[in-house]
Amino acid sequence: MAPMSDAIVAEGLVKRYGSVVALDGLDLVVPEGTVMGLLGPNGAGKTTTVRVLTTLLEPDAGRATVAGLDVHADAKELRRRIGLSGQYSAVDENLTGFENLDMVGRLYHLGKKRSRERARELLARFDLVAAADRPVKGYSGGMRRRLDLAGALVATPRVLFLDEPTTGLDPRSRLGMWDVLGELVAGGTTLLLTTQYLEEADRLADRIAVIDHGHVIALGTADELKAQVGGERLELTVGSAQDVTTARAALGPLAVGEIVEDERGHRLTIPVSGGSEVLVEGIRRLDAESVKVLDVGLRRPTLDDVFLSLTGHAAEEEEQGE
Repeated sequence: MAPMSDAIVAEGLVKRYGSVVALDGLDLVVPEGTVMGLLGPNGAGKTTTVRVLTTLLEPDAGRATVAGLDVHADAKELRRRIGLSGQYSAVDENLTGFENLDMVGRLYHLGKKRSRERARELLARFDLVAAADRPVKGYSGGMRRRLDLAGALVATPRVLFLDEPTTGLDPRSRLGMWDVLGELVAGGTTLLLTTQYLEEADRLADRIAVIDHGHVIALGTADELKAQVGGERLELTVGSAQDVTTARAALGPLAVGEIVEDERGHRLTIPVSGGSEVLVEGIRRLDAESVKVLDVGLRRPTLDDVFLSLTGHAAEEEEQGE
């Protein structure tokens, strides 16, 4: 079996807009056939990274290769080998869905017959057959989003860049899109995506790069990033304020950090370590003190906890785009 090569390599990328530094020495490596998720606050440099790697912007310093081609020196050839779906739909609203995809195929020199075949294949894959011959200006936002991604796949690119691929989609459409992306990666496509949905990165990405102020501040699998934050938490809701006081005393010996108390909501959050064993021990202690427990559970760190720890605010505070 041949060793895996790197589909994307970025070294020391710098991009300035006047006095604003969008990229500040960004380094990134994405192995072939894997998914890299880019997370970061609004304005962190995610979209700028995608634009540099897809030849839409030239960096002020640093270098990058995609599919073995230099993004500057080999830009023309590189554009033939990659796919890009951005935050804003790039479809022509005066053409039908079929005409949009057929046109993309012609631009990629697939030929008349193959362009038409590919258009029909993708319309079926993205559940757009019923709307194939209607002008795109009558499409909903979610339909345009799906058509835009279909356009990025016309030439069957080996490296695909997706900037906020499911923003604006309803939950059902988002799940469908995740299934399509999973199939692509299973077929060997390399995927780099920016997303504001942490569950999307958790589900799709093999590795996640957290970007802030134009450079990577953390890199790893979702589990590795969560482990860096640490902090299993025993969370419980009890029946009364008196139960809160009793529970706090009973569970205090299990805590490995400061206990957070919400007396009004009769809730306690206790930082612990030890997994399910500490949960069982906690319940035993509460039962011994006759504490009325309404709800109890062991919560492990989420990507939202990672995001908050690394960037100083929760991901849902992000705006779309940069």
